[in-house]
Amino acid sequence: MQAFYSDHFVLPLPEGHRFPMAKYRMLRDALAQQLPAVRLMEAPRASDGELAFAHTPDYIDGITHGTVDPKITREIGFPWSEAMAERARRSVGATVAAARAALLEGYAANLAGGTHHAYADKGGGFCVFNDIAVAARVMQAEWGRTPAGRRAPLQVAVIDLDVHQGNGTAHLFRNDSSVFTLSLHGDKNFPFRKEASDLDVPLPDGCTDAPYLEALDSALQTLGDQFDPGFVIYLAGADPHEGDRLGRLKLTDDGMQTRDRRVFDWCHSRNIPVVFVMGGGYGMQIERTVQVQLNTYRIALEYWERGLVRAKHHTHTLSPG
Repeated sequence: MQAFYSDHFVLPLPEGHRFPMAKYRMLRDALAQQLPAVRLMEAPRASDGELAFAHTPDYIDGITHGTVDPKITREIGFPWSEAMAERARRSVGATVAAARAALLEGYAANLAGGTHHAYADKGGGFCVFNDIAVAARVMQAEWGRTPAGRRAPLQVAVIDLDVHQGNGTAHLFRNDSSVFTLSLHGDKNFPFRKEASDLDVPLPDGCTDAPYLEALDSALQTLGDQFDPGFVIYLAGADPHEGDRLGRLKLTDDGMQTRDRRVFDWCHSRNIPVVFVMGGGYGMQIERTVQVQLNTYRIALEYWERGLVRAKHHTHTLSPG
């Protein structure tokens, strides 16, 4: 299973900044040591053309050259630097590359990504460019050039289980019937001004495993009833975990793993390829956040391996003789 990283593009942050930059390298190290079946690959750089599938030319240029309005960088939460701009491009490039790999292999991942607070012309909440929106539209464009794509457009479902609502993603796709946005999130958590997703499931502070999983099952049922995706983008945020500083929900380790299994099983049972990105995770102990994310990879690998067996069997049965 392929996974793309960009953790060596580190942006300089002020002393005491609350964004856990170190977790990305820690996750890559843990994957290399514990899950060697994950093929770790450096993220490519998203081009202006790819970014333009979701962002305005002025915003792309402003981030690239540091001329963006200082109010926007304050809303993002990162000071501008060349490293900041490069990391943002690499994070988008990682999701696009993983999406291409997932269409071929069933499952692939970005060790970062999930920047769902970014709008067409501005960022916010530690999100510069919206990798979900760019990847969805790039995949649709590339699919449209294939024989299958000429018969039917690629329908994309975004399953956003980060604890914060994906306001930027919801806004970008608000009039797009080819993309279904689903968000389970803390009702009273950031962003305080929500956008309307196709399906929003607001959860109360302190929500525990059982009601969360019941809400997720219901949401996946609704998604399946209302939409027929050919591709899924899954934001596997670690921040609903009970150890998260910013999450305000109370999912246990078992609850988080069950959440991931429900999503991957939903995709697997429908034979839908899925790219997953890591979204937020702000553990009081950063090691716990990394473990939550490592568990997501461990579960995804199980499904990837099952998919490979099925693909090999399918190829064998179609072989002559």
